Amino acid sequence: MRAGFLLPGLGLLAAIWTIPLEALMPAFAAHMARHMTLVALAAPLIVLGLPRLGLWAAVPPLGAALAEFVVVWGWHLPAAHGLGRNAPVGFVLEQASFLAVGLAVWAGCLRADRPLAGAGGLLLTSMHMTLLGALIVLAPRDLYAAICGTAPDLPGQQLGGMLMLGIGTPVYLVAGLALTGMSLRERHPA
Repeated sequence: MRAGFLLPGLGLLAAIWTIPLEALMPAFAAHMARHMTLVALAAPLIVLGLPRLGLWAAVPPLGAALAEFVVVWGWHLPAAHGLGRNAPVGFVLEQASFLAVGLAVWAGCLRADRPLAGAGGLLLTSMHMTLLGALIVLAPRDLYAAICGTAPDLPGQQLGGMLMLGIGTPVYLVAGLALTGMSLRERHPA
């Protein structure tokens, strides 16, 4: 166990589930802040803090990236998003599935024996996060207000999309490029 990674990862989980983010920002942005904290910040820290998790959750990197794609895009469909925002059981299922796929992606991608496959999984994840974030930011109307029973809040939705772009895209991209560099150094030592 590496407490220098694990404790901040667990601290982030505690923070996003106890701090009333909706009092600090629009509801959609708060929801997105939780999503991105789960998959792009807490999950990699937990995996780095528990290196054996990579062996226990030995999911192939591209398979884990595909599972995360399905979960992330699935929960951003209006009906599923409404369930996650309006029903306590929906919220728990959503949060648990985000954390599970986040751990699977990082555990599969950060395995030392497959840096290039890990890079592929993280770069693929960066691309789909970028696309979804851009679609949310550029939508001409609030995609979720009707299903969530809230007043339209396009600026709040756009802020949520910007959080996805500002957190998910660079975290996965930088990690994917770092793994690519590791793979190249292993194949062509100086």
